[in-house]
Amino acid sequence: MPDDALSPESVSPAAQPRLPALFPEAWACAFGQDDRGLWQAFAVGDVVQHLRWLPPGAFLMGSPDDEPERRDNEQQHPVLLTRGLWLADTACTQALWRAVLAETPSDFHGPERPVERVSWDDVVERFLPALNACVPGLDARLPTEAEWEYGCRAGTTTPFSFGDRLTTDQANYDGNFPYAGGAKGLYRQQTLEVRALPANGWGLYQMHGNVYEWCQDWLGDYPKRLVRDPTGPSAGRERVLRGGRWLGSARWCRSAHRIADVPAYRYWNVGFRLARGPSPQAGGQAGEQGPADWA
Repeated sequence: MPDDALSPESVSPAAQPRLPALFPEAWACAFGQDDRGLWQAFAVGDVVQHLRWLPPGAFLMGSPDDEPERRDNEQQHPVLLTRGLWLADTACTQALWRAVLAETPSDFHGPERPVERVSWDDVVERFLPALNACVPGLDARLPTEAEWEYGCRAGTTTPFSFGDRLTTDQANYDGNFPYAGGAKGLYRQQTLEVRALPANGWGLYQMHGNVYEWCQDWLGDYPKRLVRDPTGPSAGRERVLRGGRWLGSARWCRSAHRIADVPAYRYWNVGFRLARGPSPQAGGQAGEQGPADWA
């Protein structure tokens, strides 16, 4: 069957290895399994960050043409992630950032609030090398855009992992601007602690709202065919941001919503979430993209 005829229904996730090759790993300070799957955690000093296991699988990335309030850059297409990864259950907290770099760049202060006012350059050039030096073998990185949306959707195909509607009991956004004619809600005018609202079905907190999260990819047009382990364009001007924000409308919190900015961009609604696992950029056929994949 040619690649462009494939869909998530025709790519059986069961055909892929479903469990991590090693569990727990040497750096883990705690680990376990619950009704949402496997988890393990690392520590920097007394600050602990949990990671959830996302097994390999296929999903439809982007939004269907009839999704309310969608944007033109959300071409729906099938994606196959051939390797599982560990994704942080929360955005990086101010406590973790301070434990690693001994500084507090955020406007809204609180150890369990997400760190914000951090650029892509800050994360990739300063924080990640320092964190990986603190926790040998962790090899933390930013998620790709596809990995991020896979985790956000948590097996769903609706605009939000919670369904067709979103409320301010589920996500932190400006409730004066609800989604698709829904009821108005709270406008908190600030970030919330990273576990203040419910997790999605895979145990990931606040993938919708609170702060935008940096991804690894340069922004580019989506393909129109199935891709395996996509990493986006090889070069660009802006890096992808995902997830919505506390001062934005509900439409920006949709699973498919994507924006981008220059790597040096800092603002009080921008943070990030850690990933851990084989990087799609680290070589091997699964992570490579040819020009046809971005046609």
